[in-house]
Amino acid sequence: MVQTASQSPPPGLAARRIAAGILSGVLLRRRPFDEQIETSGIGALPERDRALVRAISATVLRRLGTLRHLLTPMLERGLPREAPQIEPILLVGAAQILFLDVPDHAAVDLSVRLAQADRHASHFAGLVNAVLRRLAREGKDKLASLDTAMLDTPDWLMRRWIARYGEATARAVALAHTREPALDLTMKSDPAEWAVRLNGRVLPTGTVRTAASGPVAQLEGFKEGAWWVQDAAAAIPARLLGDVRGRSVADLCAAPGGKTAQLAHAGARVTAVDRSPARLARLRQNLARLGLTAETVEADAALWQAGPFDAVLLDAPCSSTGTVRRHPDIPWLKSETDLGKLAALQARLLDRTVTLLAPGGTLVYCTCSLEPEEGEDAIAALLSRHPGLQRRPIAAGEFAGLDGLVTPDGDLRTLPCHWPDDDPRMAGLDGFYAARIVRNQRA
Repeated sequence: MVQTASQSPPPGLAARRIAAGILSGVLLRRRPFDEQIETSGIGALPERDRALVRAISATVLRRLGTLRHLLTPMLERGLPREAPQIEPILLVGAAQILFLDVPDHAAVDLSVRLAQADRHASHFAGLVNAVLRRLAREGKDKLASLDTAMLDTPDWLMRRWIARYGEATARAVALAHTREPALDLTMKSDPAEWAVRLNGRVLPTGTVRTAASGPVAQLEGFKEGAWWVQDAAAAIPARLLGDVRGRSVADLCAAPGGKTAQLAHAGARVTAVDRSPARLARLRQNLARLGLTAETVEADAALWQAGPFDAVLLDAPCSSTGTVRRHPDIPWLKSETDLGKLAALQARLLDRTVTLLAPGGTLVYCTCSLEPEEGEDAIAALLSRHPGLQRRPIAAGEFAGLDGLVTPDGDLRTLPCHWPDDDPRMAGLDGFYAARIVRNQRA
């Protein structure tokens, strides 16, 4: 029955409506998931409903291939072109039925209500009801027989990962992407103490990992600036510069500022460069909360002229295929054709870093990508273009936690399936590549 103005909406309907809207933005308008979350109106909901919105929308994106595979045969005439919102509505219901702890009848009923409330989709409310009821009857049995690792990873990505890392590792990466990651925090001091206070654990590299739920800003230590959010893998590249106390360091493409904070906290004289005014403003806010200082510059790092610096850290824009655990929209928004454009940008940025480095200076280049064009190949090409540069290999024993993460060439390569744990919530880390390069004294 269509909701009348005098009736109050059923509990949970607003959360499902916002989740469907977020998915429409990602899947139909190809907008980033985080951007859609920020502009969705989720902040007006109670915390429990905010968590539900995130759970539903993220689960749909993590299991999109599987959900579409199961729903497609149940749509004898396909999705109605005149009502594109039907697919997000069906996906919201299907994710609850198959993967979330929601009673089937509630998932079906609220999805039907979503369709009824949409002027384009209301004509298809009966279709939503029939499809989701059938999925509730048959879906879990069908799910058990599916190769979900293959279904939930676009063909172009799985093909590349199998070729690069082997099928077993590629499947392990895909499995890691189905799990909601824990919260990783970089501490200003006393990680062991903070691990106890936040009900977490200290990882080998010193990062504190916690499964704490709720808004990050409400966790103990946030307001007083005791820590900042940073994946364990993302916290490694800045440490590859070694002792930076008193040294001048340029942090290129710096926002949102985790690495800037690391360098400033370690005593470096940091210049943080980013082309986005909004992201740079967030970086400044983070530094202010943490009580840290750095010079900030709004500029295109590929064109910026300054220095020379003792060290440069370049976390280059990339396909971000190593961060699917935290950004499940990436496989569905990126394509293989993006890699060439990104590799060309990375080459321009790398060439610029050479002009910024003082003789004897150190460059750490990193990307949160699993693709060799954005990692190993980029560094090989850089070294061939600039004979005055040489790789300074990373040693596995350089600091704790690097065992198994260093390549034969001496570069860092982390994968989402690294650092397994008996508790799946506490396993894994982002996929990162990093290389350390030194400019010769006479270059």
